[in-house]
Amino acid sequence: MPDAAPLVLGFDTSAAHCAAAVVSGGGVLGDGAGVQVLACRTVPMSRGQAEALMPLLEAVLREAGVDWPALSAIGVGVGPGNFTGIRISVAAARGLALALKVPAIGVTATEAAAAGHPRPCRAVVPLRGDDVVWEDFGAEAGTGPALAPAGTLPPGPAARTPRWPLPVGIALVAAGRLGHGAPLPRPAPLYLRPADAAPPRDAPPVLLA
Repeated sequence: MPDAAPLVLGFDTSAAHCAAAVVSGGGVLGDGAGVQVLACRTVPMSRGQAEALMPLLEAVLREAGVDWPALSAIGVGVGPGNFTGIRISVAAARGLALALKVPAIGVTATEAAAAGHPRPCRAVVPLRGDDVVWEDFGAEAGTGPALAPAGTLPPGPAARTPRWPLPVGIALVAAGRLGHGAPLPRPAPLYLRPADAAPPRDAPPVLLA
């Protein structure tokens, strides 16, 4: 593994899974040039990601043969997806970045799905029900993720099947953003629809003077 290659931990809990990968290299904007996937695991789960995430991260680091201080950056999936799941990963990424003094880089599901594909291309990621999130990527950047019912997308570039597992795509895109000199914003959740939780039906309590 070349000394100059960035070593990135990517992870995601935006859907019914807990997923993580350790990647060395990655080229520009996740094109996969010179990449080494040192470890990758995806564990299906509908709940319990908050308890499972840190043990999974420890496990993929052990499998990759690296320790926390060796990491160049943290890549984290910011959605769109499950409201609570996204918050779990983003909070963990921010905490790890602060402790390790490395950047935490937010990556959308569509950016991860488009990693490694020549531009122009379209990324389409299924959500629960009949909805999908999609984004068109040109030579410079993407149009931004959008939500739509499956089968109703407008004309555009050919949709591509993800080249990499989700956590690998996240790590590759994060690796591609390192070293450009511009400050990287802290990762923040990306939501395209309201949370599934319903507001309480009971009237709020009356506050007495």
